[in-house]
Amino acid sequence: MTMATSGNSTRTAGGLLADAALLLYFAFSLAPVVFIVALSLKSNADQTSTYLRFAPTFANYRTVLGIGAGDSPYLRFFVASLICAVGAVLVSLVIGIPAAYAAARYRFRGSESLLFTLLSFRFAPELVVIIPLGVLYQQLGLYDSYVGMIWVLQLVTMPLVVWILRSFFTDLPPELEQAALLDGYSRRQAFVRIVLPLVRPGVAAVCLLAFIFAWNNFIFPFTLTSSHAQTVTVSSLAFLGGNQVRFNLVAAGAVMAVLPPLVLALFIQRYLVRGLSFGAVKS
Repeated sequence: MTMATSGNSTRTAGGLLADAALLLYFAFSLAPVVFIVALSLKSNADQTSTYLRFAPTFANYRTVLGIGAGDSPYLRFFVASLICAVGAVLVSLVIGIPAAYAAARYRFRGSESLLFTLLSFRFAPELVVIIPLGVLYQQLGLYDSYVGMIWVLQLVTMPLVVWILRSFFTDLPPELEQAALLDGYSRRQAFVRIVLPLVRPGVAAVCLLAFIFAWNNFIFPFTLTSSHAQTVTVSSLAFLGGNQVRFNLVAAGAVMAVLPPLVLALFIQRYLVRGLSFGAVKS
Protein backbone atom coordinates (compact mmCIF):
# COMPACT_ATOMS: atom_id res chain seq x y z
CA MET A 1 0.00 0.00 0.00
CA THR A 2 2.85 2.34 0.93
CA MET A 3 4.70 1.55 -2.32
CA ALA A 4 1.58 2.26 -4.38
CA THR A 5 1.07 5.58 -2.60
CA SER A 6 4.73 6.46 -3.19
CA GLY A 7 4.40 5.61 -6.89
CA ASN A 8 1.32 7.77 -7.23
CA SER A 9 3.08 10.66 -5.50
CA THR A 10 6.05 10.30 -7.83
CA ARG A 11 3.81 10.35 -10.90
CA THR A 12 1.93 13.36 -9.53
CA ALA A 13 5.18 15.25 -8.87
CA GLY A 14 6.43 14.36 -12.36
CA GLY A 15 3.18 15.59 -13.89
CA LEU A 16 3.37 18.87 -12.00
CA LEU A 17 6.97 19.40 -13.11
CA ALA A 18 5.99 18.69 -16.72
CA ASP A 19 3.08 21.13 -16.48
CA ALA A 20 5.32 23.78 -14.96
CA ALA A 21 7.89 23.30 -17.74
CA LEU A 22 5.18 23.64 -20.39
CA LEU A 23 3.86 26.81 -18.75
CA LEU A 24 7.36 28.29 -18.65
CA TYR A 25 7.91 27.44 -22.31
CA PHE A 26 4.52 28.93 -23.21
CA ALA A 27 5.35 32.13 -21.33
CA PHE A 28 8.77 32.29 -23.02
CA SER A 29 7.19 31.82 -26.47
CA LEU A 30 4.43 34.34 -25.79
CA ALA A 31 6.75 37.05 -24.44
CA PRO A 32 7.77 38.47 -27.87
CA VAL A 33 4.10 38.64 -28.92
CA VAL A 34 3.16 40.52 -25.74
CA PHE A 35 6.13 42.84 -26.23
CA ILE A 36 5.28 43.72 -29.86
CA VAL A 37 1.58 44.30 -29.03
CA ALA A 38 2.55 46.49 -26.08
CA LEU A 39 5.01 48.42 -28.23
CA SER A 40 2.31 49.08 -30.82
CA LEU A 41 0.22 50.76 -28.11
CA LYS A 42 2.99 53.00 -26.78
CA SER A 43 3.45 56.67 -27.49
CA ASN A 44 6.64 58.10 -28.97
CA ALA A 45 7.94 58.96 -25.51
CA ASP A 46 7.41 55.41 -24.19
CA GLN A 47 8.50 53.41 -27.23
CA THR A 48 12.09 52.90 -26.04
CA SER A 49 11.10 51.76 -22.54
CA THR A 50 10.80 48.10 -21.61
CA TYR A 51 8.15 48.63 -18.94
CA LEU A 52 4.60 47.36 -19.44
CA ARG A 53 3.15 50.20 -17.35
CA PHE A 54 2.18 52.94 -19.80
CA ALA A 55 -0.87 54.79 -21.11
CA PRO A 56 -2.01 52.78 -24.17
CA THR A 57 -2.97 54.63 -27.33
CA PHE A 58 -4.31 53.58 -30.72
CA ALA A 59 -2.72 56.57 -32.46
CA ASN A 60 -0.09 54.30 -34.00
CA TYR A 61 -2.73 52.19 -35.74
CA ARG A 62 -4.49 55.32 -37.00
CA THR A 63 -1.20 56.62 -38.36
CA VAL A 64 -0.34 53.35 -40.08
CA LEU A 65 -3.81 53.13 -41.62
CA GLY A 66 -3.74 56.78 -42.68
CA ILE A 67 -6.75 57.75 -40.58
CA GLY A 68 -6.88 61.43 -39.80
CA ALA A 69 -3.88 63.61 -40.56
CA GLY A 70 -1.28 62.27 -42.94
CA ASP A 71 -1.36 59.68 -45.69
CA SER A 72 -0.10 56.11 -45.44
CA PRO A 73 0.14 53.53 -48.25
CA TYR A 74 -0.02 50.66 -45.77
CA LEU A 75 -3.53 49.55 -46.77
CA ARG A 76 -2.53 49.46 -50.44
CA PHE A 77 0.47 47.30 -49.63
CA PHE A 78 -1.71 45.14 -47.38
CA VAL A 79 -4.05 44.45 -50.31
CA ALA A 80 -1.03 43.78 -52.54
CA SER A 81 0.18 41.19 -50.02
CA LEU A 82 -3.20 39.49 -50.04
CA ILE A 83 -3.29 39.39 -53.84
CA CYS A 84 0.24 37.99 -54.13
CA ALA A 85 -0.06 35.43 -51.33
CA VAL A 86 -3.52 34.16 -52.32
CA GLY A 87 -2.52 34.07 -55.97
CA ALA A 88 0.63 32.06 -55.21
CA VAL A 89 -1.35 29.57 -53.10
CA LEU A 90 -4.01 29.14 -55.80
CA VAL A 91 -1.39 28.55 -58.51
CA SER A 92 0.40 26.07 -56.26
CA LEU A 93 -2.84 24.19 -55.54
CA VAL A 94 -3.97 24.05 -59.17
CA ILE A 95 -0.63 22.61 -60.28
CA GLY A 96 0.53 20.95 -57.06
CA ILE A 97 -2.53 18.81 -56.26
CA PRO A 98 -2.46 16.86 -59.57
CA ALA A 99 1.35 16.69 -59.34
CA ALA A 100 1.18 15.27 -55.82
CA TYR A 101 -1.43 12.72 -56.88
CA ALA A 102 0.68 11.65 -59.87
CA ALA A 103 3.76 11.38 -57.66
CA ALA A 104 1.87 9.14 -55.23
CA ARG A 105 0.23 6.86 -57.82
CA TYR A 106 2.68 6.67 -60.71
CA ARG A 107 6.21 5.53 -59.99
CA PHE A 108 8.92 5.38 -62.64
CA ARG A 109 12.67 5.30 -62.77
CA GLY A 110 14.01 8.57 -61.46
CA SER A 111 10.70 9.73 -59.96
CA GLU A 112 12.20 10.12 -56.48
CA SER A 113 15.11 12.11 -57.88
CA LEU A 114 12.67 14.34 -59.72
CA LEU A 115 10.70 14.99 -56.54
CA PHE A 116 13.87 15.68 -54.57
CA THR A 117 14.93 18.17 -57.25
CA LEU A 118 11.60 19.93 -56.80
CA LEU A 119 12.09 20.00 -53.04
CA SER A 120 15.62 21.35 -53.46
CA PHE A 121 14.11 24.56 -54.82
CA ARG A 122 12.75 25.12 -51.32
CA PHE A 123 16.11 24.32 -49.70
CA ALA A 124 18.11 26.68 -51.92
CA PRO A 125 18.79 30.12 -50.40
CA GLU A 126 16.74 32.80 -52.08
CA LEU A 127 19.80 34.99 -52.48
CA VAL A 128 21.23 32.43 -54.94
CA VAL A 129 18.51 33.13 -57.51
CA ILE A 130 17.57 36.71 -56.73
CA ILE A 131 20.11 38.36 -59.07
CA PRO A 132 19.21 36.37 -62.22
CA LEU A 133 15.53 36.72 -61.35
CA GLY A 134 15.94 40.47 -61.05
CA VAL A 135 17.58 40.66 -64.48
CA LEU A 136 14.91 38.45 -66.07
CA TYR A 137 12.08 40.40 -64.45
CA GLN A 138 13.46 43.68 -65.76
CA GLN A 139 13.74 42.29 -69.29
CA LEU A 140 10.32 40.59 -69.28
CA GLY A 141 8.48 43.51 -67.72
CA LEU A 142 7.52 41.55 -64.59
CA TYR A 143 9.32 43.82 -62.14
CA ASP A 144 6.99 45.37 -59.54
CA SER A 145 3.94 43.52 -60.88
CA TYR A 146 1.41 41.21 -59.27
CA VAL A 147 1.99 38.54 -61.91
CA GLY A 148 5.72 38.59 -61.24
CA MET A 149 5.28 38.33 -57.47
CA ILE A 150 2.72 35.53 -57.72
CA TRP A 151 4.99 33.61 -60.06
CA VAL A 152 8.05 33.91 -57.83
CA LEU A 153 6.17 33.18 -54.59
CA GLN A 154 4.74 29.97 -56.01
CA LEU A 155 8.35 28.78 -56.24
CA VAL A 156 8.31 28.97 -52.44
CA THR A 157 4.93 27.30 -51.94
CA MET A 158 4.82 24.71 -54.74
CA PRO A 159 7.38 22.22 -53.29
CA LEU A 160 5.59 22.42 -49.94
CA VAL A 161 2.22 21.60 -51.54
CA VAL A 162 3.54 18.70 -53.62
CA TRP A 163 5.52 17.00 -50.86
CA ILE A 164 2.91 17.30 -48.12
CA LEU A 165 -0.07 16.27 -50.26
CA ARG A 166 1.89 13.40 -51.76
CA SER A 167 1.94 11.69 -48.36
CA PHE A 168 -1.83 12.14 -48.07
CA PHE A 169 -2.47 10.54 -51.46
CA THR A 170 0.00 7.73 -50.68
CA ASP A 171 -1.95 6.79 -47.55
CA LEU A 172 -5.17 6.35 -49.51
CA PRO A 173 -5.59 2.80 -50.86
CA PRO A 174 -5.56 2.58 -54.69
CA GLU A 175 -8.59 0.28 -54.46
CA LEU A 176 -10.75 3.39 -54.03
CA GLU A 177 -9.99 4.57 -57.55
CA GLN A 178 -10.20 1.05 -58.94
CA ALA A 179 -13.69 0.59 -57.50
CA ALA A 180 -14.75 3.94 -58.96
CA LEU A 181 -13.38 2.95 -62.38
CA LEU A 182 -15.36 -0.29 -62.23
CA ASP A 183 -18.49 1.75 -61.49
CA GLY A 184 -18.02 3.66 -64.73
CA TYR A 185 -16.12 6.74 -63.51
CA SER A 186 -13.31 8.13 -65.60
CA ARG A 187 -9.89 8.63 -64.03
CA ARG A 188 -10.57 12.35 -63.66
CA GLN A 189 -14.02 11.78 -62.12
CA ALA A 190 -12.60 9.23 -59.67
CA PHE A 191 -9.97 11.74 -58.60
CA VAL A 192 -12.36 14.70 -58.21
CA ARG A 193 -15.33 12.88 -56.65
CA ILE A 194 -13.67 10.13 -54.62
CA VAL A 195 -10.06 10.94 -53.80
CA LEU A 196 -10.02 14.72 -53.46
CA PRO A 197 -12.77 14.95 -50.78
CA LEU A 198 -10.85 12.45 -48.64
CA VAL A 199 -7.74 14.64 -48.54
CA ARG A 200 -9.66 17.84 -47.78
CA PRO A 201 -8.05 18.17 -44.31
CA GLY A 202 -4.63 17.93 -45.90
CA VAL A 203 -5.50 20.55 -48.50
CA ALA A 204 -6.69 22.88 -45.72
CA ALA A 205 -3.48 22.36 -43.74
CA VAL A 206 -1.22 22.89 -46.74
CA CYS A 207 -3.20 26.01 -47.73
CA LEU A 208 -2.45 27.57 -44.37
CA LEU A 209 1.24 26.64 -44.44
CA ALA A 210 1.68 27.82 -48.02
CA PHE A 211 -0.10 31.09 -47.28
CA ILE A 212 2.13 31.74 -44.27
CA PHE A 213 5.30 31.09 -46.31
CA ALA A 214 4.10 33.35 -49.13
CA TRP A 215 2.82 36.09 -46.80
CA ASN A 216 5.99 36.22 -44.68
CA ASN A 217 8.46 36.19 -47.57
CA PHE A 218 10.72 39.23 -47.47
CA ILE A 219 13.63 38.92 -49.88
CA PHE A 220 11.59 38.52 -53.10
CA PRO A 221 9.29 41.54 -52.51
CA PHE A 222 12.27 43.54 -51.28
CA THR A 223 14.27 43.07 -54.49
CA LEU A 224 11.59 42.50 -57.15
CA THR A 225 9.16 45.33 -56.27
CA SER A 226 9.37 49.05 -55.68
CA SER A 227 5.91 50.47 -55.01
CA HIS A 228 3.04 48.89 -56.98
CA ALA A 229 3.28 45.25 -55.81
CA GLN A 230 5.23 45.83 -52.61
CA THR A 231 4.07 43.80 -49.60
CA VAL A 232 3.61 44.68 -45.94
CA THR A 233 6.75 42.78 -44.92
CA VAL A 234 8.76 45.37 -46.84
CA SER A 235 6.58 48.47 -46.47
CA SER A 236 6.63 48.28 -42.67
CA LEU A 237 10.33 49.11 -42.76
CA ALA A 238 9.51 52.56 -44.16
CA PHE A 239 8.68 53.69 -40.62
CA LEU A 240 12.31 53.11 -39.63
CA GLY A 241 13.57 55.79 -42.01
CA GLY A 242 13.57 59.55 -41.74
CA ASN A 243 14.79 61.73 -38.92
CA GLN A 244 12.97 59.75 -36.22
CA VAL A 245 12.80 55.98 -35.85
CA ARG A 246 9.23 54.92 -35.04
CA PHE A 247 9.43 51.46 -33.55
CA ASN A 248 5.84 51.76 -32.33
CA LEU A 249 4.60 52.28 -35.90
CA VAL A 250 6.58 49.25 -37.10
CA ALA A 251 5.03 47.24 -34.27
CA ALA A 252 1.52 48.38 -35.20
CA GLY A 253 2.11 47.39 -38.82
CA ALA A 254 3.50 44.02 -37.72
CA VAL A 255 0.48 43.31 -35.51
CA MET A 256 -1.91 44.03 -38.38
CA ALA A 257 0.21 41.91 -40.73
CA VAL A 258 -0.30 38.91 -38.41
CA LEU A 259 -4.09 39.07 -38.75
CA PRO A 260 -4.62 37.35 -42.16
CA PRO A 261 -2.75 34.11 -41.26
CA LEU A 262 -4.45 34.12 -37.86
CA VAL A 263 -7.93 34.58 -39.34
CA LEU A 264 -7.24 31.86 -41.91
CA ALA A 265 -6.06 29.48 -39.17
CA LEU A 266 -9.22 30.10 -37.15
CA PHE A 267 -11.37 29.62 -40.23
CA ILE A 268 -9.93 26.19 -41.09
CA GLN A 269 -9.04 25.03 -37.58
CA ARG A 270 -11.47 22.10 -37.69
CA TYR A 271 -9.50 20.69 -40.60
CA LEU A 272 -6.09 21.80 -39.43
CA VAL A 273 -5.30 19.35 -36.61
CA ARG A 274 -6.62 16.40 -38.56
CA GLY A 275 -4.79 17.54 -41.66
CA LEU A 276 -1.43 17.97 -39.94
CA SER A 277 -1.69 14.54 -38.30
CA PHE A 278 -3.26 12.67 -41.22
CA GLY A 279 -0.82 10.19 -42.63
CA ALA A 280 1.67 10.66 -39.81
CA VAL A 281 1.15 7.05 -38.65
CA LYS A 282 0.73 4.39 -41.27
CA SER A 283 -1.49 1.42 -40.52
